[in-house]
Amino acid sequence: MPKRYISIWFRHLKTDWFTLRQPRLVNTAFVLCAPVHGRMLITAANTIAQSQGIEIGMLLADARAIYPGLEVLDDKPTLPAKLLRGLAKWSIRYTPHAAVDEPDGILLDVSGCSQLWGGDKPYLKEIVTRLKTQGYGVQAGMADTIGAAWALARYSDQPVIIENHKQAEALLTLPAASLRLEIETVKKLQKLGLRQVKDFIAIPRSALRRRFGKGLLQRLDQALGHEEESVIPVIPIEPYQERLPCLEPISNATGIEIALKRLLGILCLRLQQEEKGLRMASFKGYRLDGKIEEINIGTTRPTYNAQHLFKLFEDKLSGIEPALGIELFILEAANVEDISALQEKLWEGNGGLEDNKIAELIDRLAGKLGAETIHRYLPDEHHWPERSIKLASSFEEKPTISWAIDRPRPVMLLSKPEPIEVAAPIPDYPPMLFRYKGKLHNIKKADGPERLEREWWLDPGELRDYYCVEDEEGKRYWVFRSGHYDEKKKYQWFMYGFFG
Repeated sequence: MPKRYISIWFRHLKTDWFTLRQPRLVNTAFVLCAPVHGRMLITAANTIAQSQGIEIGMLLADARAIYPGLEVLDDKPTLPAKLLRGLAKWSIRYTPHAAVDEPDGILLDVSGCSQLWGGDKPYLKEIVTRLKTQGYGVQAGMADTIGAAWALARYSDQPVIIENHKQAEALLTLPAASLRLEIETVKKLQKLGLRQVKDFIAIPRSALRRRFGKGLLQRLDQALGHEEESVIPVIPIEPYQERLPCLEPISNATGIEIALKRLLGILCLRLQQEEKGLRMASFKGYRLDGKIEEINIGTTRPTYNAQHLFKLFEDKLSGIEPALGIELFILEAANVEDISALQEKLWEGNGGLEDNKIAELIDRLAGKLGAETIHRYLPDEHHWPERSIKLASSFEEKPTISWAIDRPRPVMLLSKPEPIEVAAPIPDYPPMLFRYKGKLHNIKKADGPERLEREWWLDPGELRDYYCVEDEEGKRYWVFRSGHYDEKKKYQWFMYGFFG
């Protein structure tokens, strides 16, 4: 597939932006100014001001002498970069390869894209018309090389499309500056009467290099396609990305669901063929008004199950607001991992954590409740209860030790022990009753004590005597007394857990 590029030149980028923000300036001659070495210089002028003879770089005082009614606004030095980046992002609806071309343009790698719009001519017309409708004065060029497209955009009055391999002929009548040469190089060429590309394109390369340096030859080779250039996208392209342009804007939920299912089917088939699974994905909709709607999902383990992934997205689809319509859908897999197909068992059994259905259930719960609400714990090498478990770093992490099952432990452990009021015989008898959160519990059965000493190398403190107790309602609790028995001391009891 031959390379094709579009260069778009914003002739009055900054003044167009000011006019869009202040409609009163549409029929007003105005300029932007900034202080340079103590003097106010004109940094931009709209077309009306330029028609009165006011040029960029002119002193403000001189400009006012030429046109006393001139309106002056303060320049915004950082504005062009922000505008161009936003315009490049907007252009992603036409190609994923959209880049900023400072100081006043953007570059698009449109290889293979124009066929979706019926060819190069309607494709370029669509882009230029949309930008002009937004209020920007633009010129554009389309060619096999970035250099040729750039030259045509800036030195032609109308959008120009050069057929494949015809860039050399198109460049011949253009001025030397169209090759993106340094100003000094252009001046040298003009002094020698070499004003157009045709004047020096046939001169031996050794002579050009000796007189004008390597820069001239490099720019000439780039424009002719002898030296390759590439576009650096304003947004890096994910390796696993699928796009779905719409012939007509989509503005209803059914159309959005159909687009998502189609993209998931294409992406998941590709992942399956490459033995990879998706872990994180985003679904984006590019609206007619320039805004981007986006929803994201994550999975517990790699998967290429399109049906499961659609269910994860489905709960969030209502958050997409199509407004006047969405003209492009993009599905990106931001995180992809290798996956190996699990052997399908011929008999039914409990697959535990290896069961993909459990992983898919967790994904759906996380999508509804939030990933931070679901935790998996593993045993840790500590006997002190607060440190005897740890949060698993992933769904696949394996425990380094076995769970301790020689002593009963509650199903639910409080994050912090809570004080309770207890009546108990002494010294080592279990409680007879206790009051917790205002409710009195009479103990019918009890087991203990289980004495645990603190891990003194980690933190100081008193030992604990733990008891498993059951009240008159059959509910079981894990309580403890803090410290050694001493009849002269008042003991503090705590509630720490609940058995199932």
